[in-house]
Amino acid sequence: MKDAGPPGRPGLRPVRVWDLPTRLFHWLAVILVAAAYASVELDRMDWHVRIGEALLALVIFRLLWGCFGSASSRFRNFVATPGAALRHLRHLLRREPDLQVGHNPAGGWMVLLLLALLLGETLSGLYINNDVADDGPFTSWVPAWAANAITALHSILWYALLAAVLLHVLAIAVYAVAKGHDLLRPMLTGRKQLPPEVAAPRMAPAILTWLALLAGAAAAILLAAYL
Repeated sequence: MKDAGPPGRPGLRPVRVWDLPTRLFHWLAVILVAAAYASVELDRMDWHVRIGEALLALVIFRLLWGCFGSASSRFRNFVATPGAALRHLRHLLRREPDLQVGHNPAGGWMVLLLLALLLGETLSGLYINNDVADDGPFTSWVPAWAANAITALHSILWYALLAAVLLHVLAIAVYAVAKGHDLLRPMLTGRKQLPPEVAAPRMAPAILTWLALLAGAAAAILLAAYL
């Protein structure tokens, strides 16, 4: 029997729009960012270092997954032109059906911003030089003034990351209230109710997940080991 969709939305059927690796990246990044904040507040810089290394491995994995992963997770499929993002935002308060398979044009740019901030924050942590944390693995490679500047950048990027996260959460709320789009549930379940004419995205094989994870972990370990 054909799935008629939920009550009041005839003709819709569940479509898998997000693969498990993308969803795990999203929620693990949330957990690790919260843990990074907690480790500083608790003055556990040994934890902070390990959390930063795990975040770096995770970000490298997502960058690779954006090139070789499932269709809805690939950068080329969701990074729109700035003009397309602005046109999308002009209709932010217009209530309309959600037919988007992956990130919408504005959401794609938010993903890039968050990834850039996470990458900058974790990489700058390799150079940290202050009176609280141990020196980073690359601190001795640069002059003192450069290490101090990168340490300041690490703090600036942290606050920028928090601001971007808050904007991301606010956008999810606005889409839910103003447009009637539930962006949270698909990132939890992987599925969205879509009409039959909207094709399901191609999902990457599991072997690519493991290869990308191994590559991300190896790159983070090598960076942390002075390479």
